[in-house]
Amino acid sequence: MFSQNIGCEDAKQLLSEENGQLVDVRTPMEYAQGCLPEAVNVPLQSIQSANELLDRERPIILYCVSGARTRMAKSYLESMGFENVHDLGSFRNFMSC
Repeated sequence: MFSQNIGCEDAKQLLSEENGQLVDVRTPMEYAQGCLPEAVNVPLQSIQSANELLDRERPIILYCVSGARTRMAKSYLESMGFENVHDLGSFRNFMSC
């Protein structure tokens, strides 16, 4: 099943109006080389740690390089009971508006 990505404007609105969490699911090395402002790093390979790192009450906006890891991360988070999870896909999508 292909999940619909959230658009840039909608993502920025969730961040500003609903105290959303911008989550970088790339590796720590990729994250250290540069990330979006305010993003937290929850690498896909350790997504099970999301329970300790993310607030279930706030929207979650996921991003990576291409969107492949965000699709997997969204699926994992939803299977863990997270409900307000959005797939931005590539970080470039955030820079597009």
